[in-house]
Amino acid sequence: MKIHFTRLLTAAALATMALALGACTTTSTDPSRGSFAFVPNVKKPSNPSNIAIKLSTGAQVLYVVEGNEVLLASPVSVGTKATPTPHGHFKIRAKTAQRRRYSSPGAGYPLFFWMEFASAAYGIHWGFVKPYPCTHGCVRMPLQSARATFDMIKVGTPVHVATSQPWDDTIGKSLPKLDDSPLPNPPMSYLMSPKAFQDANQGKFWNY
Repeated sequence: MKIHFTRLLTAAALATMALALGACTTTSTDPSRGSFAFVPNVKKPSNPSNIAIKLSTGAQVLYVVEGNEVLLASPVSVGTKATPTPHGHFKIRAKTAQRRRYSSPGAGYPLFFWMEFASAAYGIHWGFVKPYPCTHGCVRMPLQSARATFDMIKVGTPVHVATSQPWDDTIGKSLPKLDDSPLPNPPMSYLMSPKAFQDANQGKFWNY
């Protein structure tokens, strides 16, 4: 999700957007839990320097690949038609597991497992995932997917964003449709505290 999203936040909207954070054939065993029930299958690369990220905005699926082999596939949320995720060939410009927004409104707001591409305004990160485009341009991933992707990639990893990718009709179609819409937002006191990052690093978050 494009970090510009917080520029649109009012005090009232901040709570509503509170998680603008949210096997390639893993299925969700409890749909009511949305993305927190999703754990991707992850294959170990034979040559980590050959890893790339391939994002299909049409299928809303992110693939971590080594050559033509998919090492990880995950449902994601991408930008809306009005605020699209940029298409093209990029590289990971920066990565940090604990990033906070600098400007207001929303200064201090956490962005977990931030992987920047295209420009400083766009990142791949953990956030509420929905089965339709809903971000301001960034790419939201389930928690376990974001952690695994963050650990696999490095600054300079190639990123290709397109309407489709070669695996959409096979691996992509086998993935569950995740919907975090019913989940309650955690309190801002939690989001703004160090515990939010501590929990994320352990693969959990609030009381989900």
